[in-house]
Order: sequence, then C-alpha cells, then structure tokens
Amino acid sequence: MDIVVILSVAIISLLVGVGIGRFLLKQIFKQKEKEAQERAALIIKEAEIQGENIRKDKAIEAKEHFLKLKSEFESEASRKKNLLISNENKLKQHEVKLKENENKLKQKEASLLKIQEQLKAKHVEIEKLRSTVATQLDLANKKLEEAEQMRASQVSQLEQIANLKAEEAREQLIEALKSEAQSKANAQIKQILEEAKLTATKEAKRIVINTIQRTATEHAIENCVSVFNLESDDIKGKIIGREGRNIRALEAATGVEIIVDDTPEAIIISGFDPVRREVARLALHRLVVDGRIHPARIEEIVAKTMKNIEDEIVEIGERTAMELAIHNLHPELIKLVGRMRFRSSYGQNLLQHSKEVAKLCSIMAAELGINVKLAKRAGLLHDIGKVWHEEHELPHALLGMELAQKYKEHPEVCNAIGAHHDEIEMTSLISPIVQACDAISGSRPGARREMMESYMKRLKDMEGLALSFKGVNKCYAMQAGRELRVIVDAENVSDKRAGQLSFEIAQKIEKDMQYPGQIKVTVIREMRAVNFAK
Repeated sequence: MDIVVILSVAIISLLVGVGIGRFLLKQIFKQKEKEAQERAALIIKEAEIQGENIRKDKAIEAKEHFLKLKSEFESEASRKKNLLISNENKLKQHEVKLKENENKLKQKEASLLKIQEQLKAKHVEIEKLRSTVATQLDLANKKLEEAEQMRASQVSQLEQIANLKAEEAREQLIEALKSEAQSKANAQIKQILEEAKLTATKEAKRIVINTIQRTATEHAIENCVSVFNLESDDIKGKIIGREGRNIRALEAATGVEIIVDDTPEAIIISGFDPVRREVARLALHRLVVDGRIHPARIEEIVAKTMKNIEDEIVEIGERTAMELAIHNLHPELIKLVGRMRFRSSYGQNLLQHSKEVAKLCSIMAAELGINVKLAKRAGLLHDIGKVWHEEHELPHALLGMELAQKYKEHPEVCNAIGAHHDEIEMTSLISPIVQACDAISGSRPGARREMMESYMKRLKDMEGLALSFKGVNKCYAMQAGRELRVIVDAENVSDKRAGQLSFEIAQKIEKDMQYPGQIKVTVIREMRAVNFAK
C-alpha cells in the first residue's frame, strides 16, 4: 500500500515537474524570440541607415560624374560650334571667290568673243589687201625686169666710158665705203646697246612693280609672347600647385616661362621658340579641361602634345605644298616647310614670307617666260636652312642648298637657294628672281620689325641730312619714317628753289641711306607779311 502511494506521488511529481519544465521552456523560448525580433529589427534599421548613406554617396558620385560629363560635353560642343562657324565662314569666303572667278570668266569670255569678231573683220581686210598686194607685186616684177635691162645697158656704157670692168669698179667702191660703213655700224651698235639697256631697266621695273601690286601681304607678328585665356582666375592656383611645383614642372617640360600675375583670366607664356610656346599653350588647355594637374600628369600631357605638334607640322607642310601646287616634295622637306609656321625673322612669320616669295617668283617667272614651277619651288624652299634643328656653322642659304641637294631637288632650285644672299655664283635665271622676290617680301613697309634704337637712329639721320641743306629751318620725320616734311626759310628760298631742294634731299637720302620702301619728301615754304594799323 505504501509503495503504491509512493509511486503515485512520484508519478504526480514527475508530471508536475514536466509541466513546470515545459512552462519554463515556453517562457525561455518567448524571451529568446523577443530578443531575436529586437535584434532583427535593429539589424534591419542599421541596414536601412547604411543603405541610405550608400544611396546618398552614389547620388553624389553620380552628380559629380554628371557635372564632369556636362562640362566636357559643353566644352566639346563649344569647340564643335566654333569649328562649324569657322567652316561656315570659310565656305562663305570660297563662295565669294567662286562668284568672283565666275564673273571674271564671263568677262574674259565676252572679251574673247569681241576679239574673235575683230579677228574675223581683220581677216576679211587681209584677204582684200592680199589681192591688192598680188596685183601690185605683178606690176613691181614687170618694172624690176625693165630696171634690170636699163641697169645692164648703163653698166655697159660706164665700162666703155671709164675703161673699167664692172668687177674692178665694184671693188674700188667697196674699199672706199668700207671704213665709212664700219664707223656707222659701230655707232649704230652702241646706240642699240644703250637703248636695250634702257628698255631692259624699264621692263625690269615694270615687272617688279606689277608683281608687288598683284601680291597681298600681311603685317609682322608678335614672336615672344602667347596669351592663354582662362574661364576664371580660380584655376590659377591649380596651375601654380603646392609651393609652385606644377608651374615648375610645366616650365621644365616645355622650356618656356609661365607668368601668372594679376592679369584677369589670362596667363602669359613667354619664350623665343614658337614651337615650345605652342606646346605649352596646348598642354595648359588640356590640363585645364582635364582638371588633373600634377607633375606626372603634366609630363604625360606635354609628351602627347609634342607628338601632336609634330603631326601638325607635317600637315601644315603638306597643306602649303598643295596650296602652291608644288608636288613630289621629299617628306623631310615637307617637315621643314611645316616648321616655318613656328619661326619668325625680324617679326615676319617665316612660312608666310616663304609663301609670299613663292607667289612673287611665279608671277615674275611668268612675265619673263621662265619655268614657273621651278621658280615657285625655289621661292618656297629658299629659307629652309633657318629651320634645320641641328647646330650648323654654315649660313642658312648654303645649309638650305645642301639640304635641297641631299633630297634630290633640281640643280636650278639648289643654286637659287644657295645664291639668294650672294654666297655662291648664280648659274640660272631663277636665282636672281628668288633674290629679288626675297628682297621685295622682306623690305616692304610693315613686313619686319626693327630694333627701336636703329629705328630712332634712322629717323634722326634722316632729319639731320635734311637740316644740312642751306635754307632749311626745321624738318620732321613722319609716318614711321615714310615721309619727311621740310620747312624752309621763305626769305632765302624761292618757290623754284623749294622744288629743287625737294629733289636734292630725295636724291641725297637715296644715295646715303638704307631704308625699306620709299620716303616722301615734302618741302613747305610759307611767306607771311605782317603790318599793324595804328
């Protein structure tokens, strides 16, 4: 009985323990589930916050990328717009030229038709004259036969009278007239030579003047400084860099001086080598557009720009040869022609000068009936010795001649290059043409700059020369030395003497001074009569 009770109590206790355990397990599970839910909510909230931060960062990055792309697009659009405007202007200019050429062709066609009608009328007149001349020729032949018969009769009569044969009389007459004919012939030859020299001088002046008048020219250019424009002054700090390291790296890579001063929205690039200045300008443009400015990037951009400049030099040379219709130039000569674009001589752009000389040579050669293509070729290449990149002791004319010979140019072209400064003897007619055209292009007013000291000295010498004449009170050099105004004493110099004085001063200047172009001498004489009524 007791065992049954004990077992019953044990079973009940076991059931109660199991119930309590299950209750406690449920409570524990509920507590853990709550904690898990709170932890999950916390993780979700943290994930949302991180996602929002990431979204904001990506949005900022996307906005920055969009602004950068927008800036690049605007810059590219602006460049293309400017290119389109430039191309449009060029097309308009070409249209104007084509219209002008069309009008000229129409005028020439009308003149040719007129000439053709005139030729037909002259042809009719010639046919009439031909029939008249044929009739007169028949009459002349008849008269000639009659005259021959009379001459034979007279000769026989003279032989009978003089007791001389016709051959003996002819010899005596020839001997008598020989000395007189010789002296007259010498005088005639001298006169013909003098007339030929005078005519040749006038013809040469006419050809030179016509050539100058048919050639358009440009003025001298600045050859030491380039200006790089900025959109704002904020970029100057980036170009200078921390402690000036960027600007030092740029100067070292390009070999020019970069001047960053108070000039608004501009940087000055200074250097005597135009190629280096152009490299520096293009490199600065690329760096500013890119926005990444540091020494390593500067070196990379400068190297790429130099490569682009070399390609541009070749393109300029090829374009110049095509413009002048000069074919089969050696590639090295084309490079040298392209390099002329970045060189100057006394402020005159060398490529523009060479193109001008080539056009002048072609015009002058056409006037003289000489090979126009060779003359134009020699005019373009006459200064290639100035752009040779290696050091050399020879003058540029002889160096250019050696380069032309090296690249198989025509002997006449080589001689014209070497002789245009009289270093060697001229062996063809093209050589003096190139020399004359070089002088025309370089000596015209405004073509080349002079040093200020030599310019002022020339003006003072001109005024001093005029003051040395008797009767001159004052004189002033005007219009950059192209005109000299002389004021004379009216009491000591008459009107007639004033005219003579103007001529004498002009002759003295022409004889004693060297100057480009021409100088106008104006003599002013003023007579004043003053009285007072009291």
